[in-house]
Amino acid sequence: MITAWIDGVGIHAPGLVGWQQAAAVLTGKTIYAPDLLPKLSPALLTAELRRRATEHIRLAVEVGTQAVQQAQVETGTLRSVFASSESDGAITHSICEEVTKVAPEVSPTRFHNSVNNAPAGYWCMAVQSRAPSISVAGFDASFAVGLIEAGAQLFAEQEQVLLVAHDTPLPEPLHSARPLIAIFGAALVLSPQPVARSLARIEMSIESKSCSLSRLPDIGLEGLRTGNPAARSLPLLAALARREAAELLVPYVHGQALRIVVTPA
Repeated sequence: MITAWIDGVGIHAPGLVGWQQAAAVLTGKTIYAPDLLPKLSPALLTAELRRRATEHIRLAVEVGTQAVQQAQVETGTLRSVFASSESDGAITHSICEEVTKVAPEVSPTRFHNSVNNAPAGYWCMAVQSRAPSISVAGFDASFAVGLIEAGAQLFAEQEQVLLVAHDTPLPEPLHSARPLIAIFGAALVLSPQPVARSLARIEMSIESKSCSLSRLPDIGLEGLRTGNPAARSLPLLAALARREAAELLVPYVHGQALRIVVTPA
């Protein structure tokens, strides 16, 4: 079992723009209304990086920024884990279209933006970090895979870790094969020990037997949870918003589940 403390949260999704709005929705104080999202322009990115960054990269940097600001941590030395099911589908689609041409010309910027660790690279450049960073993917279990990786680093190194889970919809014809219904990004700052601003303690373990996954009572939020791999984080975020003890099960690999026991700080 891995234990961690959550010190900061970031979120960006339709109707869940920032932790303040998301917490009001997840506690039932506000009705969930998935409005159109504003164009992202993360303050941590320089003008040059913003010009080169895609929506997918901006999403990861935005939620990471929110989480570290809430946790009030030093970004330059903060370890990080980035989890994405599909990486940047729009760039992948663009490159696939380009290589079908007689004389394809794939720009270096598009190529380096297509790899799974591109958001991590932009983050490290933005905060001038040389701390270790890893990018993982686990299809629909990507959030749990990222959380386990962050927890393992926390246990081994006893240093704070930033976890960023992020996925954006794919264009056609990729969308028909892998439909993601909406943009979703979430970030957590995890610590090995509690601090004054800690929101909750979580204990993580793998559940290998068949079990029922945690769901959300609101039909719109539940649709979002099942419609984007990064949104599998919503049951945990809801427990944090309600500041209630909870025992959650989120999808993990090979039909297993990640059990998360939440205890409010």
